[in-house]
Amino acid sequence: MTNLRMPKPLRELTSDNLKAAVFANRQEMGLAAAMHVTSILEKLQADRDEIRIVVGSAPSQNEFYEHLTASPQSDAIDWSKIVVFHMDEYVGLEALHPQSFRTYQRERFVTKVPLREFHQIRGEATDPEEECRRLSALLAEKPIDLVCCGIGENGHLAFNDPPVADFDDPELVKVVALDDVCRQQQVNDGCFPSIDDVPAHAITLTLKVFGEAAKVCCVVPAKTKAEAVAATLRGPISTDCPATLLRNHPNARLFLEPDSSSLLLD
Repeated sequence: MTNLRMPKPLRELTSDNLKAAVFANRQEMGLAAAMHVTSILEKLQADRDEIRIVVGSAPSQNEFYEHLTASPQSDAIDWSKIVVFHMDEYVGLEALHPQSFRTYQRERFVTKVPLREFHQIRGEATDPEEECRRLSALLAEKPIDLVCCGIGENGHLAFNDPPVADFDDPELVKVVALDDVCRQQQVNDGCFPSIDDVPAHAITLTLKVFGEAAKVCCVVPAKTKAEAVAATLRGPISTDCPATLLRNHPNARLFLEPDSSSLLLD
């Protein structure tokens, strides 16, 4: 792939099936995750015409995208084979709204590499349920090869907050009400000035998508995520912390740094 050396983790740990590594800082964490994803995509592109991935949209993913879209990682990937889904969008926000996740993707990822296709979630759709059906049909066409995600302060994956998370969800995409912890996180991340400005509903890919994906790469920095990370790795597997789903996944990796891993006990 590249002569660049993978950052050495400060610590590695395993919880059930989930392998986690703690890196010295956010930059090393992001680089390690980008190199891991590049290695996965390189192997797949050797004998595949199409690779389908799902990506998250949040400040926690900034360093990951920075390194994934830069040389030498980006040069090793045949982006013409990559089909991308993003995992959630606020109901009612237009594509060009500064706080939409499509704006995030344009700024950080999908305009920086020559993708085959980007399947956008249309938050402004007049019928959100129909938009869910449209996306579900696209997702169901072929398996998802890789999910690149983070974990929310309430332990969510995508917008599967504890009140709506379902490990046995029959749906691939659904409209959900966002809980207050999730909405406050958007303020904490600097995405909205106050919780009253955060939309109350979103369209999200469900936990079924995460569970059925072939591989998951999860990048989680920041002190504000420390409780969720500890619950993910050390708490009971439960929708009280939806990210504990990853402990049952056969091929998931968690990338951390000292702040996000600060509550982990030996």
